[in-house]
Amino acid sequence: MSLTLSTPALLFPAIAFLLIAYTNRYLAIARLMRELKANWKQEHSPLQLRQIQWLQRRELLIRYMQTFAIASMFCCVLSLALLFFGSQQAGGWMFALALLLMALSLAISLRDIVLAGGALRIELEELQEELRASEADRKS
Repeated sequence: MSLTLSTPALLFPAIAFLLIAYTNRYLAIARLMRELKANWKQEHSPLQLRQIQWLQRRELLIRYMQTFAIASMFCCVLSLALLFFGSQQAGGWMFALALLLMALSLAISLRDIVLAGGALRIELEELQEELRASEADRKS
């Protein structure tokens, strides 16, 4: 199979969009963590502490996602350079590495999505506790 300069260049828009999405996720997680921390200082709710712990895991995963996506982009640039200077085989291997790094980033993103569901379950548990407490107040 012969690689041209345009083949690795195809990944650039995908990587750029992923990095924007990952950054938005990171900023949203950071905002939630700050809000939960402020609320926890007032209420000391164990559910809020659990949410903070889930968000810490997600924050770490997002940093790994970003790292692998950036490494993938770096490998694409190297692949382009190698292809430009006539090193077809090395450029192909570097492009394969870029694809592998992108796949790792996407796999970690999938794991983050699964963890996001866990954080939502904690939120629902808190809501259920509030509903039970309000029902108990109405009955008494």
